[in-house]
Amino acid sequence: MAEYAKGIKGQVRLLCNSTALSEYLPEPLADFLREQPNLEIDLQEWPSLRITQALRQGTADLGIISDAVDTHGLQTLPFRDDPLVLILPLEHPLANETVSFIDSLQHDYVGLAAHSALAVYLEEQALHAGFRLQTRIRADNFDGVIRMVARGAGLGIVPQAALERWALPRDFKAQPLREDWACRQLLLCARSFEQLPGYAKALFEALALPLRKNP
Repeated sequence: MAEYAKGIKGQVRLLCNSTALSEYLPEPLADFLREQPNLEIDLQEWPSLRITQALRQGTADLGIISDAVDTHGLQTLPFRDDPLVLILPLEHPLANETVSFIDSLQHDYVGLAAHSALAVYLEEQALHAGFRLQTRIRADNFDGVIRMVARGAGLGIVPQAALERWALPRDFKAQPLREDWACRQLLLCARSFEQLPGYAKALFEALALPLRKNP
């Protein structure tokens, strides 16, 4: 850590998925930056598969990914549970049924921006099942998706963490998705935690410390 005392600046490139970006990282990253005034973080939202490719190629320091992708050649540490939940308007025809993801694909969706990691992930899962996701409108964030679903614009899929943070009345139905790909866990990963540059290792330690306290 001697480079910090000398005032040398460093930048950490951290790639993450949609849930990590919006639900889990704002506070710990802000705390880290406050404590490390000489460091900067290049934070970008990417799909998990692209994150693993960037880590293997050495174009990113750290990643937070879904455990649904292949992590061969990378070191990983469990970060957060990240189950996905289907939300439905109260008056929707499926609101009182137990619905699979495939069943839901016959109906319109409220989605995230087309380039967002979760939107890409859900499109891929629909295609794997032989369907296309019928996205009627897109929102900028999970709160926007929830608000539009509550007003009847369509179905939505959001992480459980977004629902736990929701402070307004739940004017919608919610049910966990049972598919294996939806019962996911987020992983903190790198090519090698031990071989990270000092400034990237400092961020890794800041993110990993709470995990080690609460195994």
